[in-house]
Formats: sequence, structure tokens, C-alpha cells
Amino acid sequence: MASRRPRNPELNQAAQNLSQAAQHVRAALRMKLDEVRQMAASELAKAKASAMQKTDIAQNKVEAALNKAEGRLHKLIAKAQKSLDKAVRAAEKRSMAAAATAAAPARAAPAVKPATKPSPARRRAPAKKTRAARKTG
Repeated sequence: MASRRPRNPELNQAAQNLSQAAQHVRAALRMKLDEVRQMAASELAKAKASAMQKTDIAQNKVEAALNKAEGRLHKLIAKAQKSLDKAVRAAEKRSMAAAATAAAPARAAPAVKPATKPSPARRRAPAKKTRAARKTG
């Protein structure tokens, strides 16, 4: 469908001017929106970079603490291992010395029986004789 042309040339000129003004306003709005988007993107990038930097700093601190704890743990493990080795060596020395002292008397002297204790019946004093037994005997 064909549009109607106004017969008034001034009105025609005004419509064209309005159309051009609308295009200029549209272009200006697009440029402003692009600027706002770019500013928002740059601010977001700055915030993200700041957050990442803080995250990296925190992560570095955590890693440093973990490395320090691991170092302490390795030192404690090495110390415990040395202590255990030392205790085992000392126990072996004691067991060897005990075995040597136990074997030495057995080789030096024949088996000796321990002295036997007298039985309770032998330890008792002899019974006293009664008067009647003394007179007769």
C-alpha cells in the first residue's frame, strides 16, 4: 500500500527532519548504551581482578601454611623414626646382654640344685616327754 504524500511541502520537510532527528537520537542512544556497557564491563573486570588477586593472596597464605605444616610433620616423623631406631637398638643390646649373662653361668658351672628347705615336720622341736614316760625310762 502506498503511503500518502502530503500536499504541503513544508509539512513534507518537517516529516523528513523529524525522521532524521529520530535516526540521530537512535544512534546517540546506541553510542551511550555501548559506552555504559563498556564502563560496566571494565568495572566488572576490575572487581573480578581484585577478587582474583585477593583469592590468590589467600590461596598463597593457605599453601604457605600447608607447606609449613608439612615440613613440621616430616621433621616430627624423622625424629620419631630416629627415636624408634634408638629404642630398638637399646632393646637389642639389653636382650643380647641378658642372653650372654644367662648363657655364661650355664657353661661355667654344672647344674646346681638349690638348697632344699626342711619340711615343716622336721623343723618342729622334739616333743617333750611326759612325766610318766620319764619315770619309766
